[in-house]
Amino acid sequence: MSHAAETNRAPTGTVSWLPSDCGERRSYAAGELLFSEGDSADGMFIVDSGRVEIFVPDHGEERRVLAELGPNDTVGEMAVLDDLPRSASARAAVDTQVRLLSRTALLELLERRPAIALGFIREFIHRMRAINRRYFDEIVQAERLATVGRFTRTIVHDFKNPLATIRWTSELASGEETPAEARRAGHDRILRQVDRMQTMLHELIEFTRPGGQKPVLQPADLTPFLRAFAEEAGADLAARNVRIELESFPGPAPVRMDPPRLSRLLHNLCNNAVDAMPRGGRIMLRLRLQPGSAELELEDTGPGIPAAVADRLFTPFATHGKAGGTGLGLSICRRIAEDHGGSIAVAPGETGRGARFVLLLPITLAGG
Repeated sequence: MSHAAETNRAPTGTVSWLPSDCGERRSYAAGELLFSEGDSADGMFIVDSGRVEIFVPDHGEERRVLAELGPNDTVGEMAVLDDLPRSASARAAVDTQVRLLSRTALLELLERRPAIALGFIREFIHRMRAINRRYFDEIVQAERLATVGRFTRTIVHDFKNPLATIRWTSELASGEETPAEARRAGHDRILRQVDRMQTMLHELIEFTRPGGQKPVLQPADLTPFLRAFAEEAGADLAARNVRIELESFPGPAPVRMDPPRLSRLLHNLCNNAVDAMPRGGRIMLRLRLQPGSAELELEDTGPGIPAAVADRLFTPFATHGKAGGTGLGLSICRRIAEDHGGSIAVAPGETGRGARFVLLLPITLAGG
C-alpha cells in the first residue's frame, strides 16, 4: 500500500461485537460503487476482505478520499443510525467481499444487544480521532504552502524594482557619451539598489531562522552599545538627510545580548523611520531604567502610525507606508526581542508625534 493510502487509512476496527454470521454476502470488483452520496441508507456493510474507499467529489470529477477501510471495518452505518441520506460515496478499491446488514436487522440487534451499541460508539471515536488528525495535518500543510507562496510573491515583487533600476542605470552609465558626473551618479544609484537587495535578503534569512534556535547571549552594558550603534549608523543616515540623536541616557544598563542581532533590530527600526521621512528628519534614542528592565524608545519625526495599523505591524508580510520591502522587518524585530527575553511594541500615537517603538530588555543582576 502507498504511503498516501496509509495516511488516509482509518484505524482497523473489529466487529467481534457483531454476530459472525449476520448479513448478506456480496462481492464488488475494484472500482465498483457500494453506494453513492445522497442514496437512502438501506443497510450497513461489514468488510470481510479487500478495501473500501469513502470519498466525496472535489472540484468536478476529482475524488477526495476521506478514509480507506479494510477487513473487520464497518461501512455506511452512520446514515442508518441517523436516518439521513448517505453523506459520501463508497467504492471498492480492490476486489472486495462484504456482508450487507439491512437497516431493519441492524436496528433490531441494537435493541436486543446494548454491547453492539457500545461497539459502535468506540468505533466512531476511533474514526473521528483519525479524521481529526488527518485534517489537522492537512491544515498545517496548507498553511506551510501558503507561506511559501507569500515568500515567492514577496521575492519576485520586491526584487523586480531594484533589478530593473540596476539594469537601466548600468546601460545608461556605460554609454560612450555619458558624462563622468552621470556615471558617478549611476554608480551610486546601483550601490543603493544592491544595498536594498542585501537588506531584503538578510530579512528573508533572518525570518527563516529556526524558531527553536537559541541565541548566544552575553553580558554587556547597553549604554555604550547604543552609543557605538548611533555613531556607526549616523554616517549612513546623514547621507539620507536623517540625523540620529541620543536624548536620554542614564548610567550603566547591564543586559544579556547577542550584539549582531540586536544591532539588526535597531537597523530595521531606523530603516523604517528613514522610509517614513523621504525629505529627511530626526531619529531620537532614549534609554530609561525601569524596575527589572531597560526601556529603549526610538522615535522619528515622520507622520506616525495610525492606531488601526499598529496592532498588525508585527505580523509577517504586513507593511505600512512603504512601496517596497519584504514586510518581514518588524516581525524579525519581535523575534529578536523575544529571543533576548524582552518585548517590543508600538507606543500609543499622539497628535504631532512620529512613530515610537519601545524595546524592553531584562536587566542582568550583579553576578547574573
